[in-house]
Amino acid sequence: MWRTVIIIFLGRLWGLDSIAQVKKQFTVEKNEECNKVELCLKAKTGNCFIRQSQNNELLNIYSNQDLEEYSHSFSNEVKGKTCVVKLALDQESERGVGRKISHHMFGGEEHPNEKFWKVYLTEEMPYSLDLDYGLGNANVDLSGLSVSKLKINTGSADVHVSYSSMESNKVDMDTFYIKVDMGSLSARQLNLTRAKYVLADVGFGNMLLDFSDKPSIGHKIKGIVGAGNLVIYLPSAEVPVIVKVSDSWLCSVNLSHSLKKISENTFANAAYSKNPKDALTFDLDVSLGKIIFKEH
Repeated sequence: MWRTVIIIFLGRLWGLDSIAQVKKQFTVEKNEECNKVELCLKAKTGNCFIRQSQNNELLNIYSNQDLEEYSHSFSNEVKGKTCVVKLALDQESERGVGRKISHHMFGGEEHPNEKFWKVYLTEEMPYSLDLDYGLGNANVDLSGLSVSKLKINTGSADVHVSYSSMESNKVDMDTFYIKVDMGSLSARQLNLTRAKYVLADVGFGNMLLDFSDKPSIGHKIKGIVGAGNLVIYLPSAEVPVIVKVSDSWLCSVNLSHSLKKISENTFANAAYSKNPKDALTFDLDVSLGKIIFKEH
């Protein structure tokens, strides 16, 4: 009886109709020759979840579909001390792609795709992640992982990046790069990334950058906005912030009340004059879109 209850509980916890539907698709075992991993993952469609695992395997991917239900390419090789893993997943036809893009542009009813991939990374190895999503949804939970570089590109997908357990990155991150074409991307708890540089590129879509918690280091944020929207949450008033904006008469920039003009196209809060060294530094360029700053 207790075994049955546990199985039912696990199925509900992961949002699955039946735990028996989930099957392991790809695995990369730990290699003693490697001291870091470069993972390039491309998912053209579908729903993709990334999170920390509790074992030492470099990569485990599970799905509720069989290998013959989708096309893929997979490679794993060792270059020097680096394990280089490349995986591309393709689920739908171009007709499905057209429907999704049409929905983003013109609205209307969209039928959710129930197919998914669950990607598990070990906490025992540092990663350089290159993630490319075409359509669908992606949830990237970086809690407890060691990520030295992160690059996320979304075409028309909706992507959510977070640290759900509030456990920060175990190593300093050099660059956190995110790009949105027509989809959306929200990046929460960015103070936990330990990223030296944050690069944000918004085409026609929407992006949210959450700096509302006090950062452990002074981030430098470079942002480019075409015709989309960029929303930035600022931390509390004691954190120094400076913003430089290159704009045009076709765009819209909404500054928060704490940001005051200190020179041409440059704004800062009161804390910046006391401690400019550890400031959050924003360098933003906007053409046709909108940038909105919001207070903590």
